[in-house]
Amino acid sequence: MNYLNIIKNGIIKDNPTFVLMLGMCPTLATTTSAGNGLAMGLATMAVLICTNLVISCMKKVTPDKVRIPVFIVVIAAFVTILQMVIKAYLPDVDKSLGLFIPLIVVNCIILGRAEAFAAKNSPIASLFDGIGIGLGFTIALTLLGIVREVLGNGSIFGFAFLPEEYNILLFVLAPGAFITLGYLIAIVNKMKK
Repeated sequence: MNYLNIIKNGIIKDNPTFVLMLGMCPTLATTTSAGNGLAMGLATMAVLICTNLVISCMKKVTPDKVRIPVFIVVIAAFVTILQMVIKAYLPDVDKSLGLFIPLIVVNCIILGRAEAFAAKNSPIASLFDGIGIGLGFTIALTLLGIVREVLGNGSIFGFAFLPEEYNILLFVLAPGAFITLGYLIAIVNKMKK
């Protein structure tokens, strides 16, 4: 099995945001800035990698009847650990992402990858799938955050470079997330053709 192809597929072919259109709640809600998008993407990627690895290791001892509840418990355990680490060491990230960190538990990307990939493949392949899908999600959220922050605040990662009178408030608000995501999906589709 080619592990680099697994990573490449997660970033390009099976990108959770631009291709599969999964995980739209954190995608639209947390990408008001590039920093928030990057932080949410990395947090989700950490949970995805750990979850894929553990679920792949447990696949032979998990009965089919309780497979989904077991997946959710594993995901919830890693999200709880992640939230505690973020609260302890990254209070600014905890403050800006707030409720969206615990909501990683119900992120369909993680549960979907557990069911579609980790439960059927080796631990190493599942680890690389978590890295690929996680990178794809992180890149998408960061890109969305960059565009929204540049247009809405005239800055990138908090560093202002445009005067305030050129800011378009719409892009920091919810409708701006939909508009930006729509254009980015169109650009990605055009590039794939």
